[in-house]
Amino acid sequence: MSKISKILLPVLALCWMMVIFWFSAAPAPESSEMSYTVGLQIGKIAVADFDAWTTEEQNAFAEKIEYPIRKIAHATEYAILGMLVSGTVYAYGICGKKAIRYAWIWATFYAATDEFHQLFVPGRSGQIRDVILDSAGAAVGILILCRVGRVRQRVARKK
Repeated sequence: MSKISKILLPVLALCWMMVIFWFSAAPAPESSEMSYTVGLQIGKIAVADFDAWTTEEQNAFAEKIEYPIRKIAHATEYAILGMLVSGTVYAYGICGKKAIRYAWIWATFYAATDEFHQLFVPGRSGQIRDVILDSAGAAVGILILCRVGRVRQRVARKK
C-alpha cells in the first residue's frame, strides 16, 4: 500500500471513531429524536401513502421502528469502522486471518469502551448486547472488505 494509505486510513478510522463517540455522547432524548426523525423519513420513502396518514399514525409508525433503526445504526457504524480499521491494518502489511483478527479485536474493544462511555451520558446506559451487536457489525464490514479484495484480485489476475 502507498504512503498515503498509511496516513489516510488511520486518520479516517480515528475520525469515524470520533463520529461514533459524538453519537454516543448525545443524551437519551436527543438520541431518540434522531432515530424518530429517521423513522419518519423512512415512512415517507417506503410507504406509498404515508403523507395521507394522520399525524398520530405517522408518529406510531416512527415509534414502532425506532428500536430497529437504533440497532441497525449500531451495526452499520461499526461495519464502517471494521472496514476502516481493516484497511489500516492491511496498509501496514498485516494480511490474512491475522489482519481480520486484529481489525475485529480493535473494533470490538472500541465498542466496549463506547458502551462504557455511555454509562456517563444522561439517560443512556452501557449494554453488553450492544457490544455484541457492534462487534458483529464490525465482523460483517471486515468480511465485506475481504470479499471485495478477493474479487479485485480475481479481476486483476484475469487481466
